Amino acid sequence: MPIIIVKSTFMIQRIQPSAVPRSAAPFSQVVLDDRYAYLAGLVAADFPAGNAVLGDVGQETETVMNTISSILDELGLSMADIVRADVHLSNLDDFDAMDAAYKLFFESAEYPARTTTESPRLFGGSKVEITIQARLKA
Repeated sequence: MPIIIVKSTFMIQRIQPSAVPRSAAPFSQVVLDDRYAYLAGLVAADFPAGNAVLGDVGQETETVMNTISSILDELGLSMADIVRADVHLSNLDDFDAMDAAYKLFFESAEYPARTTTESPRLFGGSKVEITIQARLKA
């Protein structure tokens, strides 16, 4: 059976949200296709104000989740639109502290799918990095 390719008129968009500083690294902070917003991984060390919370997993998680919320707000989305999250911890022993802060950002157990892994060397000495994918409004 032949594969039928349907070309979309939607162009991929790359966005620099005002909620995060521009990076000289070769990546886009936000990429949109016709259905989803993909946010690059964020760590507390990405933000000058975030340096004050480095070392406290709960505070780092709150800082990153607040920034994710701000980026989604710029896109006309909310935390309820997140369908997937990837959480990287420098030490999986910090899972409970991250989880306690993370769950505060979602309404009554309406959580996205999530993967949590240990990544021992996160940017800037951070203990938490979070990447999300959110569904765009129809």
